[in-house]
Amino acid sequence: MAAVIRATTPTDAPLLLTLIRELASYEKLAHEVVATEDDLRAALFGPRPSAEAVLAELDGAPVGFALFFQTFSTFVGRPGMYLEDLYVRPAARRHGVGRALFLHVARLAAARGCGRYEWAVLDWNAPAISFYRRQGALPLSEWTVFRLAGEALRRAAGAG
Repeated sequence: MAAVIRATTPTDAPLLLTLIRELASYEKLAHEVVATEDDLRAALFGPRPSAEAVLAELDGAPVGFALFFQTFSTFVGRPGMYLEDLYVRPAARRHGVGRALFLHVARLAAARGCGRYEWAVLDWNAPAISFYRRQGALPLSEWTVFRLAGEALRRAAGAG
């Protein structure tokens, strides 16, 4: 049985949020999920979408998702694709679903002329790191990811 990958629609927002919460629980970050169904609908389907998502199904049942968005590389001079999240429900793992999702986004990136396909993975997530290495990916150990969020972002913006 092969996974069927399909684009999400606005009616998928509740399902997508459920899958995001499952991913956050797996990553021990459930306390950080503040997104709502309306947030997802606006971000994915509003007047200026900022991301896209696809769902994976096995025998018609939803088993995973990938959420991604376009970036830009000044060095390459072309757009890139950033994979924000890729998640497969535990019961559907080892059935090619993660690979199908990952390669679906890779094909979109190639078709759109992207020069890069990038993502981040938690240091402790050995199964994911192993999966990405099997796809031919290499870690960028010379880069450190920084983030401004919440109050720090408001302060930096002069609003706090």
